[in-house]
Amino acid sequence: MTAEPTEYGDRLAVVTVTYSPGETLERFVQTLAEATTRPVRVILADNGSVDGAPEAAAAAHEHVELVRTGGNLGYGSGANRGVAALGPEYGWVVVANPDLEWGPGSLDELLAAADRWPRGGSFGPLITERDGTVYPSARQVPSLGKGIGHGVLGKVWPGNPWTKEYKQSATDVRERAAGWLSGSCLLLRRTAFDSVEGFDSRYFMYFEDVDLGERLGEAGWQNVYVPSAKVMHIQGVSTAKVSTKMLTAHHESAYRFIADRHKGPAWAPVRAAVKAGLALRLRLETR
Repeated sequence: MTAEPTEYGDRLAVVTVTYSPGETLERFVQTLAEATTRPVRVILADNGSVDGAPEAAAAAHEHVELVRTGGNLGYGSGANRGVAALGPEYGWVVVANPDLEWGPGSLDELLAAADRWPRGGSFGPLITERDGTVYPSARQVPSLGKGIGHGVLGKVWPGNPWTKEYKQSATDVRERAAGWLSGSCLLLRRTAFDSVEGFDSRYFMYFEDVDLGERLGEAGWQNVYVPSAKVMHIQGVSTAKVSTKMLTAHHESAYRFIADRHKGPAWAPVRAAVKAGLALRLRLETR
């Protein structure tokens, strides 16, 4: 018998997955105070930090709680653990990277958009890099052809038509529905997150947000890009320390995403070709 959906309250929580995040975590907490006028609880879903930053943040701020996941579970699984630690009074959950600085009023902008989009399951802000460059955080779910075109040519020919169509949000900066939104900063309607059972734990890192966005769409929810909300992402603070491992995880996740959607004997040659192509690209990138 299917369990009845949980009825959630209207409180707001932020879940961030930490893995030795360094000094950026304190800036994350400080700028969050200006992102919303609502009370907010912060869950640090810690995947095994050794730098003491999560412990320091939890000790310094009453609204910040440290939840140890028990190991390095990856991003999606860590986020799932953090969300599971929240009571039913929390109906709105933000999943965000700890190396992120919040723009003033950014969370309130996302919550206001949720009123305009009643079928919105996830909401993502405009994300900039340190130099002000807009990160393409609202994209199409890649088809096999577009995914291969972007994957093969994206580095050597950034302006190729497949990459341009895939990375929409750098040029299409307006409030709109997207195929998926970057998991580096997502406001989630908790009922929507529950309806697809959260992030797929098989993705250690990368593509867990693409997969989530597609599954939300298939479940009847919308992924809404809200560029009036602005945040800055200082990318790679934790992952830079293990860049080869992260590149490997990226390629493994790319293959899983494609293989999951092209099952059966008829697709076996395509899966083999994709796997070989990704392995070649990984060797070239890690030389």
